[in-house]
Amino acid sequence: MHVPDGFINTPVSVAAGVVAAAAVAVSLRGARRELGGLSAQAEGMGGERTAPLAGLVAAFIFAVQMLNFPVAAGTSGHLLGGALAAILVGPYTGVLCVSVVLLMQGILFADGGLTALGVNITVMGVVTVVIAYGVFRGLLKVLPAGRRSVTVAAFAGALLSVPGAAAAFTAVYAVGGTTDVPLGKVLTAMVGVHVLIGIGEAAITAATVGAVIAVRPDLVHGARGLTTRLKLRIGGELVDAPAPAASPVAARSTTAVWATGLVTALVLAGFVSFYASASPDGLEKVAADQGIDQKVEEHAAKDSPLADYAVKDVADARLSGGLAGALGVGATVAVGTGVFWVVRRRATATASDATAAEPSAV
Repeated sequence: MHVPDGFINTPVSVAAGVVAAAAVAVSLRGARRELGGLSAQAEGMGGERTAPLAGLVAAFIFAVQMLNFPVAAGTSGHLLGGALAAILVGPYTGVLCVSVVLLMQGILFADGGLTALGVNITVMGVVTVVIAYGVFRGLLKVLPAGRRSVTVAAFAGALLSVPGAAAAFTAVYAVGGTTDVPLGKVLTAMVGVHVLIGIGEAAITAATVGAVIAVRPDLVHGARGLTTRLKLRIGGELVDAPAPAASPVAARSTTAVWATGLVTALVLAGFVSFYASASPDGLEKVAADQGIDQKVEEHAAKDSPLADYAVKDVADARLSGGLAGALGVGATVAVGTGVFWVVRRRATATASDATAAEPSAV
């Protein structure tokens, strides 16, 4: 659903950019708590384990977005990633993850317009996270506490987030569209095809969240606090077993998970992506059918060495696409990790300052 330059007029693109910048600014503050700020430490939210994985989540989303899957005749879809990121690392950090992915795609791969970056962050990042995480948390309040409920809630949140994003794009187009197209037809077409794409999004999100929960439930932001206490039968009655002592951070190393996730992302982007559907995605198909793309503009980064997910001057299509995908994963994990490391450092510094400012007991 990457919106190219020319779909939305300049004033609305600028306004969307302001909205996106404000959302990123708010997310930076919220991510400090999710990545290990004072409140996170006080509540035992595991921020020290989230920080090194946030960059990996961004890279994984980048890789899976290269895997377009067929959803209808001549149409494909791909992961948006807002639901997955929000559930794995938290909603504020999730917005930042998707924003990093969109920035890398726009600058390096000419995917998604640069003047439309604000629109893309707002629609694909903010809207998907808000809808998905809202549905996710709402369902967890009514479902039985447990890992299965987390997976079910993740599926539902991801499913609804995609047509929600499609509706949000239609709303933006209604205000700033550059062509005169009946909005009812655009809304029907966008939501219709993205409901189908949402099923794929939901399946990928639920499968990924379920896989991480099976190995390290403590690393899933949305699953924290939902662990069922072990029951012991004493005197014929079931009672809660004593809570296990908290293990030190060093004993909860994320190295194996991080390495496995990175290798998986590299394989998906560098090899599996070659077999992805070549059909236009939902937005491209609707734009062509409804005439939204009449004033589309060439991408400012069209001459990038990695434009269109291919390495320039590498003739072999499989090798060219594989190298581009691997480079994209590497660039995204590097930039994402750098961003989240800075946020984490500032969170730690803020927590330390707050602790030092507390009056000592007399």
